[in-house]
Amino acid sequence: MAGALGVAAAVLAMATGDLWVRAEASGHVHGVADVPAAPVALVLGAEVYPDGNPSPFLAARLEIARQLLAAGKVQAILVSGDHMDWSYNEPGAMFRWLIDRGVPSQRVVLDHAGFDTYDSCARAKQVFGVDSAIVVTQSYHIDRAVALCRRLGLDASGVGDDTVRIYTAPWRSCVVRERGAVVKALFDVVSGRDPVFLGPLEPGVGAALASG
Repeated sequence: MAGALGVAAAVLAMATGDLWVRAEASGHVHGVADVPAAPVALVLGAEVYPDGNPSPFLAARLEIARQLLAAGKVQAILVSGDHMDWSYNEPGAMFRWLIDRGVPSQRVVLDHAGFDTYDSCARAKQVFGVDSAIVVTQSYHIDRAVALCRRLGLDASGVGDDTVRIYTAPWRSCVVRERGAVVKALFDVVSGRDPVFLGPLEPGVGAALASG
């Protein structure tokens, strides 16, 4: 009986979380061509390989940000990812990928403490002073990312990548994990927790915008 109740509670929590993120993101997810312009593209981190190269999922996100900058949709790119361990550096890999493809270095700002989507959105607002942004990630994740950023005070739209659907097994695994992630997102919003690392306002985004 207790097991059945636990399963029912988990299913209800996932359904509630899914409905919440969809409602929050409704009308705010677009393609590259039709997304409203914003000062900043916020690129959320993903796996980086041991050789320092971004995984295909992360490279696809970075390519969208590059396109947004080239099209004049954004003026700066904030790359936010995990750098908890000195030997693993998502934002550093993201920065190098963009620079290698012609993005001016002064247009790219690194957030080394974007340990999850909530932290990336919270730090974009509270640490980097971002008020309006285009959030970039994969399509299975974009509703949650937009929902969290908007709840945390950003006027956020989103662009989700679908090109890496060709990697069928990893894509399916991520879609399954997302069902649990929406529950965590709802809990984070309700709790109003601070990101793992907070700090004083950093001038990087302002400087990047001024350089344009």
